[in-house]
Amino acid sequence: MSGIPALALEDITCRFAARDGGAPYTAVAKSTLRVAEGEFVSVVGPTGCGKSTLLNVAAGLLQPSSGTVSVFGETLVAAQGVNRRAGYMFQADALMPWRTGIDNVVAGLEFRGAPRAEALAQGELWLRRVGLAGFGDRYPHQMSGGMRKRLALAQTLILSPDILLMDEPFSALDVQTRQLMENELLALWAEDRKSVLFITHDLEEAIALSDRVVVLSAGPATRPIGDFRVDLPRPRDVSEIRMTPEFLALHREIWAAMKEEVLKAYAAQKAS
Repeated sequence: MSGIPALALEDITCRFAARDGGAPYTAVAKSTLRVAEGEFVSVVGPTGCGKSTLLNVAAGLLQPSSGTVSVFGETLVAAQGVNRRAGYMFQADALMPWRTGIDNVVAGLEFRGAPRAEALAQGELWLRRVGLAGFGDRYPHQMSGGMRKRLALAQTLILSPDILLMDEPFSALDVQTRQLMENELLALWAEDRKSVLFITHDLEEAIALSDRVVVLSAGPATRPIGDFRVDLPRPRDVSEIRMTPEFLALHREIWAAMKEEVLKAYAAQKAS
């Protein structure tokens, strides 16, 4: 493992033009965020604080107003387009409803020019790895929410990205299914330790999954205000780890840094 971060967002500012022609809206201001090779980092903060904005910058989907993004030491420039060493798992399903499960999983490989037989062989392997063996002929609408998330995970990981960007991927699931998916993610991640930048509103989820938790301030002009190391043993069961005294102590510490920002965001929403 080298000392060069897998992903480095340096002094990032993102401004957006106002619809009424007024002053630009600054969503993110002078924010720096780094993810080491093989590190699992979660970002938490109040609703609307700019978490997804930073993730889109990391993906190369959004060009910052100022600042730089580097991927394993190489600067990501606008001319290059998206971050090709990253896989992006969205909050909403990015599955194609007209394609079967297996065809959704192998779509990225086929877009890259992989032979059909080779892509299908890898697709079947990934369906087994995410617990969907035998369901490859089903369409997304024939699957439960948890099954669709497993399918989306296989669709992303089959491309073997060096960095995994995840935007609240499990937020729509019920509690039990969500914990199953969190454990599934940790088990898959442990096999090859890709770098992960994980966006969530759920502080418990962030602590249970991560090596580090970064707290953002309330917007506008969000910035990191806390960076907490999660020194909990791995492997972890997310439902069991939440009951330990070490987890609860860390939760109290991070919530103390978050609480004022959450209240600020809530007050601003009520006033708007």
